[in-house]
Amino acid sequence: MSECAQKSFSELTEPHPGFAEALAQQDELTALRQRVAALEAQRQQLAEALEDALTRHAAERQHIQAELEQFAHAASHDLQEPLRKIQTFGNLLNKLKGGLCEEGQDYMARMQEAARRMQAMIEGLLEYSRITTRGQSFGAVDLARVARTVALDLKAGIRRMGGCLEVGSLPEVEADLAQMQQLLRHLISNGFKFRQPGETPVVKVYGRLLEDRTGGSPPRGGQCQIFVEDNGTGFEEMFLDRIFGIFQRLHGRNTYEGTGMGLPICRRIVERHGGSIVARSEVGKGSQFIVTLPVTNNLTT
Repeated sequence: MSECAQKSFSELTEPHPGFAEALAQQDELTALRQRVAALEAQRQQLAEALEDALTRHAAERQHIQAELEQFAHAASHDLQEPLRKIQTFGNLLNKLKGGLCEEGQDYMARMQEAARRMQAMIEGLLEYSRITTRGQSFGAVDLARVARTVALDLKAGIRRMGGCLEVGSLPEVEADLAQMQQLLRHLISNGFKFRQPGETPVVKVYGRLLEDRTGGSPPRGGQCQIFVEDNGTGFEEMFLDRIFGIFQRLHGRNTYEGTGMGLPICRRIVERHGGSIVARSEVGKGSQFIVTLPVTNNLTT
């Protein structure tokens, strides 16, 4: 074979310089496809697991909702009926000819007062349960208008105690209008209830939009804060967790009226809206409640 032919044959049989590189790229592409397929299978598994979890969560919520509705029905009818009878028959006994002796009247008054307190506690639990069972869909709510409405409702009581309610600037949020009224009514009433003797009670309500991390105005989906502060008796901050517990009171019922349900109701309303509520206080220097809420809200329960 001639030298020229041998050279041509050698060139044909030797691997092309780019052939090995092409094989390596093909192997990398195959490995990448396998990795993508594995990730897709993993994603599918996670999606199925998430769907199952959401289905279970929805079923649990429906079960809890049904139980709350049953409780609400019992609280509004079955549980209150015996109390109404105690109060009714107690009134009839007081009206009997000759009436009751002084000791009997005292016993009767205590019995009816206990029935009244129990009824108030049941009504508080009923209001608490209805935050979920009777909650309305969210819409645009002007909190300044809500505060003015609450102020008008409480005007007579505030005037009787010689108090002062100051309503400042408040933002607009997406929320349940009726529950925003409940929230502000409880917080404002609380501020006036725990007033200091001999001092004009003053409650201030105002709010602000929270700045985002870049320091600009909050974008759609940002947060706002509502402040309700008073110059009342205040309390030790070691009791912060306790004041939001159901039926928890820091004072005896002979000192201040109430069932200990106002602040738990406030917390439940705020949580339903995806927010939070905290308090700052000092004995003898009043309290400040801070509610943080989303400006826009996709939650419905």
